[in-house]
Parts: sequence; C-alpha cells; structure tokens
Amino acid sequence: MSLVHPSAVIEEGAQIGDGCVIGPFCVVGARVRLGERVELKSHVVVTGNTEIGDDTVIFNFSVIGEIPQDLKFGGEETRLEIGRRNRIREHVTVNTGTEGGGGVTRIGDDCLLMAGAHVAHDVQIGNRVIMVNNAGAAGHCVVEDDVIIGGLSGLHQWVRVGRGAIIGALTMVPKDVIPYGLVQASRGRLDGLNLVGLKRGGVPREDISALRRAFQTLSQGDGTFQERAQRIGKETDSEYVQRIVAFVTGDTDRSFLTPGD
Repeated sequence: MSLVHPSAVIEEGAQIGDGCVIGPFCVVGARVRLGERVELKSHVVVTGNTEIGDDTVIFNFSVIGEIPQDLKFGGEETRLEIGRRNRIREHVTVNTGTEGGGGVTRIGDDCLLMAGAHVAHDVQIGNRVIMVNNAGAAGHCVVEDDVIIGGLSGLHQWVRVGRGAIIGALTMVPKDVIPYGLVQASRGRLDGLNLVGLKRGGVPREDISALRRAFQTLSQGDGTFQERAQRIGKETDSEYVQRIVAFVTGDTDRSFLTPGD
C-alpha cells in the first residue's frame, strides 16, 4: 500500500512501489517508476522515462526527469536512473540524457543533493556523492564515488572527478580532478589531497603515506603529468595510488588540474 495525497496527479501508466508516500500537489508522469518506500514531499514533479530506487526521498519543488537543457536535444527517447536511499533536497533539478551523450543520466546510491543542485543531461554520478547547495554538474560529467562538491561550485561539461575528491565552495572546475584530490580557488586549483576524507574513511596510514609520496611526484617530478603517473604506478602496490594512475592514464579528451595550476 502507498499513501497518495488527493491533490497529487499520478498519470496513467506510472508504476508506484509498495510503501511510497506522495505528498500534496506532486505530479508523477506516465513513464515514471518509483521503487518501494519512495517519498515525494510536496510540489515535486517527476516526469520523463525516470526510475527512482527504493527509500529515496525527494523534497519540495524539485523537478526530476525533465528534458535536457541542450539545444541539440530533438525529443529523442532518453532516460534517467536514480538509485536507492538518495536524499534530494528542495529545488533540485535533474535532467534525462541525450542521444549524443549515451541517452542516460545516472545517479547512484546514498547520495545527498542539497537545495538548488543541478545534474544535467548524461551526467554519471556514483555512490555516496554530496552536492552542496546550488552546486551544478554540466552535461556529460562523470563524478565517481565519495566525492563532495562544495556549494555554488560548477563542473564544466565532460569533466571527470575521481573517487574521493573534494571540491571547495565557489569553485569552477574546467579540467579533470584526480581521485582523492583537493580542489579550491575560483577557477579550480589542485591544492593537495583530501586527507580529512581519507582519514574519516578509515584508509590505512601506509596508503595515505603512499598517496602523499605519489602526489609529491606528480607535483615536482620529471616528464609530463601522464608520464609521472605511469612512473608512480610502478613504484607502489597501493590500490589508492593505482586508482590515480588508472584515472590519469585512462581515456579522456580533457586535460587535468595539476599541482601548481
């Protein structure tokens, strides 16, 4: 059984899971699929080809699953997938994908999108990501697990943010961010490692030490940024360092924020 307020509009065809609570003046579109125990507080619009996982809560005046803010979008069939146990606060907007970007916008599990955050078309967000108030991810961005994006910060189109990185408030991020990186300043500067996050996450001391050494080599070593990353990959077996190596040497068309930028 689900609780649906009499003022809510549930279009024919919508799939509502057991235990959902749909509050006053919400609108749920015909192609929406809500998992079990999803809660829409009030004045929430969920539309498009959108799937929302179990135990997710969406707060007042959010608009989820509308078409992309992309002039190239021609009405093609695309979708939005949101995982389980997410908290999507007031006035958040999340768009579906585009044909040219793969057709799917995804948000993982256990994320917190604070008031006014925006997730654009074809963005891929991992698990346990926090987007602070009015943060935005432009089209095609990839945000890996355990990332924090500070308030009023923005990710440029196609940017990748590696696992465990933290973006300070009021920061524009125009380039890729390595895993566990600490980025701040108005135009985005790689200022070190997210040591607080690493310690809170229970990362072993020896791995943190390995990351410190790796960052030092990336900052001041010989050769290009990619060459330095390949070199540190041969010097340690730390899985955390290897994630940085794989990220830097992987397939991307963008450049990286580097120490000293």
